[in-house]
Amino acid sequence: MADVVALYDEADKLKAAGKLDEAAAKLREALAEDESYALAHAALAVVTQRLGQHDAAIQHAQKVCELEPNDPFSFTALSVTYQRAYAGTGEMQYIQLAEQAMERSRMMGG
Repeated sequence: MADVVALYDEADKLKAAGKLDEAAAKLREALAEDESYALAHAALAVVTQRLGQHDAAIQHAQKVCELEPNDPFSFTALSVTYQRAYAGTGEMQYIQLAEQAMERSRMMGG
């Protein structure tokens, strides 16, 4: 079993170096070892968003909210993911979803 924290750290370095595809691969490797590793899902949401893979980014941001439903930041990050999906696609549905996620964060005190 690979060390998911080490894989995450490797992915973080690759992301910082602009090697987004390689970073995504490392994060997927970490998630193959531990599907409940919320930090890897959060990082994969960012990386896939930067790669223009908005559906994948949203899925990972939503997974973070499932794994950490009491953390207001999870929903703030989901809102940002929806906003970036709107910016990348122009699809208006993402605006309403972003507002809903931000409202949920606010309700929790975020």
